[in-house]
Amino acid sequence: MAEIYRVDTVWQLAGVYEVRTKTFVHGQGIPKEHEFDETYGQAYCYILLEQDHTAVATARINTKYTDYAKIERVAVIPEFQNKGYGKLVIETAEDWIRELGFRKIVIISQQQAVGFYESLGYIARPEIKLESTIPIVYTDKQFD
Repeated sequence: MAEIYRVDTVWQLAGVYEVRTKTFVHGQGIPKEHEFDETYGQAYCYILLEQDHTAVATARINTKYTDYAKIERVAVIPEFQNKGYGKLVIETAEDWIRELGFRKIVIISQQQAVGFYESLGYIARPEIKLESTIPIVYTDKQFD
């Protein structure tokens, strides 16, 4: 059974970091110092999804911008992909962002995930050029 959390405890945050380590550091070879770029003490909101008490998916919400929020570091452990967990994490993050009063969400997506975000209503904007060591695409979504 899947459980989804708006992270508010240390054990849940440990699950977030476990998923990101398995997915990005070990899975994609991203150096730890690049993956874990949070400034200590800076407030982010996190979503954690567990399946049978195992951390399998996560996302970070960045609210430091005035006219939009960003969903960042979306990760699903590879053996749990294509089960709807990524969609559930994004929908949960969107609900939280709406509750915080934002009307626009930005996701900077890895190139291979753009189709996934488009299927959730995000619009890819390749004309917005971003600098990165990996291929990325700016996507956004507005709410009425």
